[in-house]
Amino acid sequence: MGNLAVIALVGRMVVLFALLMLVPLAFALFDHDAAERPFLQAMLITLASGLVMGAATRRFKRELRPRDGFLLVTATWTILPAFGALPLLLAIPGLSLTDAYFEAMSALTTTGATVLTGLDKLPASLNVWRCFMVLIGGMGIIVLVVAVLPLMGVGAMQLFNSETAGPMKDQKLTPRMAETARGLWGVYFTVFLACVLAFRWAGMSWVDAFMHACSTMGLGGFAAYDASFGAFQSPLIEAVATAFMLLAGVNFALYFLVWRQRSLGVLLRDVEARAYALLMVGSVLGVAVYLSAMGVYPTFLESLRHASFSVVSVATTTGFATVDYALWPAVVPVVMLMLCSFATCAGSTGGGIKLVRSLLLQKQALRELTRIVHPRAVVPVTFGGRVVPPQVMQSVLAFMLIYGFVLTSVGLLLTVSGLDPMTAFSAAIACVNNTGPGLGQVGPAGNYQGLSDFQTWVCTAAMLLGRLELLSVLVLLTPQFWRR
Repeated sequence: MGNLAVIALVGRMVVLFALLMLVPLAFALFDHDAAERPFLQAMLITLASGLVMGAATRRFKRELRPRDGFLLVTATWTILPAFGALPLLLAIPGLSLTDAYFEAMSALTTTGATVLTGLDKLPASLNVWRCFMVLIGGMGIIVLVVAVLPLMGVGAMQLFNSETAGPMKDQKLTPRMAETARGLWGVYFTVFLACVLAFRWAGMSWVDAFMHACSTMGLGGFAAYDASFGAFQSPLIEAVATAFMLLAGVNFALYFLVWRQRSLGVLLRDVEARAYALLMVGSVLGVAVYLSAMGVYPTFLESLRHASFSVVSVATTTGFATVDYALWPAVVPVVMLMLCSFATCAGSTGGGIKLVRSLLLQKQALRELTRIVHPRAVVPVTFGGRVVPPQVMQSVLAFMLIYGFVLTSVGLLLTVSGLDPMTAFSAAIACVNNTGPGLGQVGPAGNYQGLSDFQTWVCTAAMLLGRLELLSVLVLLTPQFWRR
């Protein structure tokens, strides 16, 4: 009965997802492009499926238990990419189900890894849909549902926590979870509109501005051109993208509080936000100086231009590219991939373990070093002037252990399946951290098209695990979860 109640809610989400297809359908109808019929068919199939799921399970509605939230979130994020893949399957001749599902999962998890080539020649509405899914997935489809649908009798806080990123999720921004979700989406959409206008001002067409703003705010890296942002050859457009990628890497709850309190003090006082700013500035300057010293570019300004865009793009787990940075001195792309593992803030649209966990681990390490010297000393871990509860630290340590295990397992699976170690482990890092491009075969000048079906499904699973922060998915594999 409990599983049927979950299916009833998934049906609601599928219905909402079908309505979101009206956006690319509107573009298709306006341009009369070749994807009109595929989008109409996909929307009707999705809508009918959601309505049938809801109608068939209507009498099983009940208040969800805490563990049902994990099942609902995982089911939603597994099922929606199948419907998101429908327009691609129906409109792109020869595209396999495996590749279509991978592309939709990559979009919704804001990974930005692609198996498609010839993006420049695709109907505009298909690229709009790919990028629009990134925007939806950035803030989270569950958060959107909590914001717009009346989930009577459902633990909205449980759903919210199961999808959102970060170790500390108990801080309520408003008394009601639905109000918090609406506030977050309101801030997110406002910054997105500013990004659209900025791209248009910098020289993009309105359609390009919409698509690339979706990918920029979702930190998903999908572009409408095979050359990504290199197709524009515009320092101004690159600067706008860099600025908004940096903004999207910050906790959106801070923007919400800045708006509520009409003060930037909240943002300036936040420990994680300050560390993020220092890390980004230091990384960009360090790479720019190194590229200039190694003679990769003739001037420091040119080195700074390419370092700023590429470092911010990879570190924020976006995955846009203007140059093939895999050709830079080997240490640089390796450092950039390391940054994508932890650089973005909790509550942002970026992937990885989140900077707050890195800061907490650093504090825990310093605490243990102090205890070695002073065994009887009481040295609590503090963050932002507050003592971190032991259960939060235990959660962080458990997460890091599982994170390392998953990265290693995915890399080994891809290596055993035939990929060279550089491609395999960089693809593992790129997919688990929802970054997109890796190195080797899946580097910025290539994509994931050459992978076998098995390798593609491994990367698809890695993207899902990374987006839901591992534990929300892996808890379903434990015997304790299924015991009554």
